[in-house]
Amino acid sequence: MLDEEDCFIDATFAMAKGGGAEIGPTRRGKGLKIMAIVDRHGLPLSVSTHAANHHEVRLVQLCFDFYMIEAKPENLIGDRAYDSDVLDDELRSQGIEMIAPHRSNRVRSLTQDGRGLRRYTRRWLVERFFAWIQWRRRLLVRWEFYPQNFLGFVQLACLLILFRQF
Repeated sequence: MLDEEDCFIDATFAMAKGGGAEIGPTRRGKGLKIMAIVDRHGLPLSVSTHAANHHEVRLVQLCFDFYMIEAKPENLIGDRAYDSDVLDDELRSQGIEMIAPHRSNRVRSLTQDGRGLRRYTRRWLVERFFAWIQWRRRLLVRWEFYPQNFLGFVQLACLLILFRQF
């Protein structure tokens, strides 16, 4: 049932009140990012946690370290934060096409056309996944001191979502 043809990537912010490692300062306070790659049904394929002060483009390759299936996605669809020529080249060398709308301040020539961006309209699936995750009160705020414990709770929530679907 998992489908890796079109996958969606995004990140959400979680407050970190417990202290410990892998917490980054932001305008919203101390926190971390929960990065997720979901398939076209909204089921999680990869979930990882990182400090919140890192940009999402730099965390994409780290998110593939937590990928749960062997086959890589054909298309990876993200929001404007993932519009990066360096990221496009890295993923293209792995056989993955990055589909993201261009930023308004883009200097180089355009790389996306309307055909690929039609898939962008289904990006609500990753937002729905984060809504499912945030129903678990334990994940709204990181109270754990050790980042491995919080990552374990995030992965447990993903397992509950997968068990509910199968």
